[in-house]
Amino acid sequence: MNINRIVVAGAGTMGYSMAQIFARYGYQTTVYDIAQKPLDAAREHIQQLSDNLVANTSLTDEQRSDLLARISYTTDVNCFADCDMVVESIVEHLDIKQDFYRQISPIVQPGTIIATNTSGLSINKIAETVDRPERFIGMHWFNPSNIIPLIEIIRGDATSDATAEAVRDVALACHKKPVTVNKDVPGFAANRLQFAVLREALHMVEEGVIDKQGVDDVMRYGLGLRYACLGPLAIADFGGLDTFYHIASYLNRDLCDDAGPSQLLAALFNSGSYGVKNGKGFYSYEGDRALEATQQRDAAYLSVARALGLID
Repeated sequence: MNINRIVVAGAGTMGYSMAQIFARYGYQTTVYDIAQKPLDAAREHIQQLSDNLVANTSLTDEQRSDLLARISYTTDVNCFADCDMVVESIVEHLDIKQDFYRQISPIVQPGTIIATNTSGLSINKIAETVDRPERFIGMHWFNPSNIIPLIEIIRGDATSDATAEAVRDVALACHKKPVTVNKDVPGFAANRLQFAVLREALHMVEEGVIDKQGVDDVMRYGLGLRYACLGPLAIADFGGLDTFYHIASYLNRDLCDDAGPSQLLAALFNSGSYGVKNGKGFYSYEGDRALEATQQRDAAYLSVARALGLID
């Protein structure tokens, strides 16, 4: 499958950042949204991301200009009629996504690949309203997508091998690190691992085993450093599978197995504490702290990714 023209549906944070990456690596890219205001904001964000590339990478001013010239912005749904691939990143709601696919299915060409950036909704459920579901697939990017190299490629029951291979090729062409999730399971792979860790972390805080800063420090200065270099299975190999087997024999039964959200997480949610997005969560982000914390996070991510040779 020859992919040259990509339409990104949804001009939010993930949408505009994906569009900028596609354009950087040579794809003619259109950003689509139902309203003009988010498109105008997306244009400004893409300009800023591109300026940052010139300041922090080997990208030249001329290359930045070429990148920006490869991106167009529209509210016209007919943009889907002339593209090789659609990457949808609209609101994370099954009914809304299904309605979107009902709308564009009659418009896109029969051979157009259609991918969703959902972080956890069922690929098979979304595919119920996609014409020719063999060309439908999950393409889950991670925020901030201009730094995090991982992309999960999630196959639905009907997804063809050719579709999976083509999307993987696009990810590789964008200098990303794609992994294929062969079954459509809740949370895919990354979120299942993330929430398994989060569940135990919150459980230990609730039980008074360790405080919130301590549990974060355990991850930052111990496990996180390991996981940046090796995955959990490789770490077990280095630690000795006999050792890990014996530890699992007594530790697994003591780990948290709660089926729902922890009481600590529920209390924060019910109080309206949503984290960085509204200035209060496990930690405080009032005033300029949210912006400062985001900048510090991105700088740290960038340093680690560069040290590991994962990005330019």
